[in-house]
Amino acid sequence: MAHAKNHDYHILNPSILPLLGALSGFIMLFGAVMWMSDITPFMFFIGLAGVLYVMYAWWSEMVIEAQQGDHTPVVKIGLRYGVIMFIMSEVMFFAAWFWSFFKAAIYPMGPDYPAIDGVWPPIGIETFDPWHLPLINTLILLCSGAAATWAHHALAHENNRKDLVTGLALAIGLGALFTVFQIYEYSHAAFAFSGNIYGANFFMATGFHGFHVLIGTIFLGVCLIRALKGHFTPESHVGFEAAAWYWHFVDVVWLFLFAAVYVWGG
Repeated sequence: MAHAKNHDYHILNPSILPLLGALSGFIMLFGAVMWMSDITPFMFFIGLAGVLYVMYAWWSEMVIEAQQGDHTPVVKIGLRYGVIMFIMSEVMFFAAWFWSFFKAAIYPMGPDYPAIDGVWPPIGIETFDPWHLPLINTLILLCSGAAATWAHHALAHENNRKDLVTGLALAIGLGALFTVFQIYEYSHAAFAFSGNIYGANFFMATGFHGFHVLIGTIFLGVCLIRALKGHFTPESHVGFEAAAWYWHFVDVVWLFLFAAVYVWGG
C-alpha cells in the first residue's frame, strides 16, 4: 500500500531523452554556425537527426502512456495548457514578421536605405494579384480547417470513425494541395528574397507559414494513422485536439497574411 498511487498526476520514469534532446539541439545550433561560416554542414545534420529522433521517441512514449491510462483528467489539462502556451509562442513569432512588414510599409525609408525607395511596395516590385492564386489558397486552407473540425466533431460528439478518417484525410489532402500551390507561386515570383525589404518580408512571413502548414499536415497525418489504429476515443483524444488547434492557428495566421501582405501590402 505504501507504493499505491493516491493522486491524479503521472510520475514519469527516468529518461535519457531530455538530455539527448538538449545535446542534439546544441549540436544542431553549433553545426548551423559552422555551415553559415562555410566550414561544413555535417554537424548540423547530425544534430538535426538527434532532434528528430528525440521528437519521435518522446511522442511515441506519450502515445503509449495514453494507451496505458496514464493521462488522467489532470494530466490532460496540463497537456492542453502546454499546447496553448506553444501556440502563443508561435503567435509572437509571427508578430515579429508582421511588425517588420508594417514598419517598412508605413514608414518606407529614403535614399539612405537603397532597399526601399521611399514608396511601398518598392519601385520595381511586381506584387502578386491577391484575387487569383492567393485567394484560391485561402479557400483551400479554410476548407481544410473545416474538414478537421468535421473530423473532430465526428469523434468527440458522435464517435463516428468513418467520418473521423474521412475528415482527416480530406484535411491532409487540402493541406498538401496548399503547399503545392505555394511552391508554384514562389516559382513565378517577380521578385527575389534578397536585395529588397519587400521580398525579404514576403518570403520570411509566407515561407515560415508554409513550413507550419507542412508541419501541421504531418501532425494531422500522424493523427490519421492513430485514428486508423483506434487510438482515439470521444473521452481521450488530446493528441488530435492539439493537431486541430494547431491547424486552426495556421488558418488564422494565413487570413492575416492574405489581408495584410497580399491585399493591403500589395
